[in-house]
Amino acid sequence: MRRTPRRRLFAATLLVASVLAPMAPASAAPATAVGTIDAVRHDQDDHEHGGLGHRLTARLDKAIEDVRRQANIPGVVVGLWMPGKGSYVRATGVANTDTGRPMATDSFVRIGSETKTFTVTALLQLVDEHRVRLDDPIAEYIHGVPNGRQITLRHLAEMRSGLFPYSSDADFVHDLLSDPHRTFTPHEVLAYGFKHENTFAPGEEFQYSNSNLILLGLVVEKVTGHRLADVIHHRIVDPVGLRGTLMPHGAEFPQPHPHGYTDQTLSGETADSTHWNPSWAWAAGSMISNLEDLRRWAKVVATGELLSRETQAQRLKTLPTGFPGTSYGLGILNANGWIGHNGSIPGYETVTVYLPAEKATMVIMINTDSTAGGAEPSTLLARAITGIITPDHVYDGAVVTR
Repeated sequence: MRRTPRRRLFAATLLVASVLAPMAPASAAPATAVGTIDAVRHDQDDHEHGGLGHRLTARLDKAIEDVRRQANIPGVVVGLWMPGKGSYVRATGVANTDTGRPMATDSFVRIGSETKTFTVTALLQLVDEHRVRLDDPIAEYIHGVPNGRQITLRHLAEMRSGLFPYSSDADFVHDLLSDPHRTFTPHEVLAYGFKHENTFAPGEEFQYSNSNLILLGLVVEKVTGHRLADVIHHRIVDPVGLRGTLMPHGAEFPQPHPHGYTDQTLSGETADSTHWNPSWAWAAGSMISNLEDLRRWAKVVATGELLSRETQAQRLKTLPTGFPGTSYGLGILNANGWIGHNGSIPGYETVTVYLPAEKATMVIMINTDSTAGGAEPSTLLARAITGIITPDHVYDGAVVTR
């Protein structure tokens, strides 16, 4: 008899962060003496070079460490840049629970669904070049999509297509977790979703679905005649100067990187997913980046540096998701004023957002995706941090990007 995970994997829902009840400190990921000393030294250096000041820094340190321990997060990297107020960059916890190696601010991490901001940017560049139109039906580019003549590229980018999310299919979950090093092709993963009926008519509702972005990746490839990874590199990564950002071919992972830990396994036990193959996520979630690149990318996405003013305005036209304080545009999230995206892939979570009201940037990188009290740990961190630094713009909710 087939075993199934103890919780549904890669759920396509929205999650509003809740305050965690006190929990025991994470026994598997203690803060090491070395990590603590490094954090103190970094705090002193940060204050001397434009930091946020001792009082605010101390509040952030405590809030981050409280959430890290309560949510059982092995390691955390946080970057905050607030023009006119200062900055805060911190790494705490461990990158490897076996050796106790401290988390480091120069780490590469898998960014999961933040990949969507790159894929949709590439698509919107083609819109600006009049090579595609947002209201083109997907059937003009890809055959065999259920209801493809009514589903437009806009519907796909807005997560309002009604296509069943392949990553929620039980057979896909079993096949992936039975062999997480396996290589999947885009058409193979789409087939898991296409065997289901569509969940609603195009445009009627919001439903987060990785199927949408796989299709948009295929559109970019068909129109340009080049691999998506090459398009993203030559049109986006290289021009913006993102030297540590890439779409891998398979499970390759630049150093240094933390080990990633997930309980998305067939047994429900926590596993080291560092070298799992992210090919199944491709245009929806396979990319890798680092703190400095994500800092730069946050502003590029939110301000539309690579797009025309008209196209960026369409991108930022967000629609309700059904959860207060959270709306979604063309591959972009608005969480109470913070614009960008979050990401989750087995072993890693990220948040990369920009607050136009204060020209502030926040980046969070962690090495687990195991939920705590039903909430994604990166969302808990983002809520705690913004409750301190931008109380009028608290990051209350985020797309669950599994």
